[in-house]
Amino acid sequence: MTSTDIDTGGGPDTAAVERPGAWLDSTGSPGTPPRRRRRRLPHLLFGVLLVVCCVGGAVWWTTGSQDRVAVLVVARPVGVGQVLTAADLRSIDVAVAPGVATVPAAQVSAVLGRPMATSLGPGALLTPDSVGDAVVPGAGRAVAAVAVKPGQFPPELAAGTRVTVVVIADTAPGTATTSAGGAPWQATVIGVAPAGTDQATVVSLELETTAATELAQVPAGQLALVMQPAGGGR
Repeated sequence: MTSTDIDTGGGPDTAAVERPGAWLDSTGSPGTPPRRRRRRLPHLLFGVLLVVCCVGGAVWWTTGSQDRVAVLVVARPVGVGQVLTAADLRSIDVAVAPGVATVPAAQVSAVLGRPMATSLGPGALLTPDSVGDAVVPGAGRAVAAVAVKPGQFPPELAAGTRVTVVVIADTAPGTATTSAGGAPWQATVIGVAPAGTDQATVVSLELETTAATELAQVPAGQLALVMQPAGGGR
């Protein structure tokens, strides 16, 4: 009797057998093997992010440009009562927050020739209240006059300059120094009177009321003025 052996071991040739009809087209003829699709997801995500960044940058730049306006600032120290000239002002572009009072650069003609209502230093924003009737001293502030000699103040001192007032020892015989609990004091110069026959220069200072009272109790000759960076604030 003849027996037929069936190979069920799945030898090497079995793995090489392709699924029937895998490469056949609709007519049964051999077709082109299918191509594997490349994964382009990372490139797609990069393109989307690039577009988002470009759009966001354009919106940010446009918004920032629209919020910036040309306003007037003080170009050099100006004091109370001083009549404004074109040389006293300059224009800058700033982003103005809601509620901040400014004078648009286009309205410069409305303030030229008018007196200052307060003292401002270089770089300070000009506001509508800065021009007109004097408002010095303001609420909670006072004006004190000090007499200083050469060497006790910078010769560049002018109205609008921010200064620190310090107490120094008087070396004159028979003169005792005083105790000033609040020293040093922060003040704004609102006027400088030229030196008289005694070579003393009188400087008017605006500062807090309590500080002005303490300052007035210091004997003449025991004070010195130190200039501070320009800022214009009180």
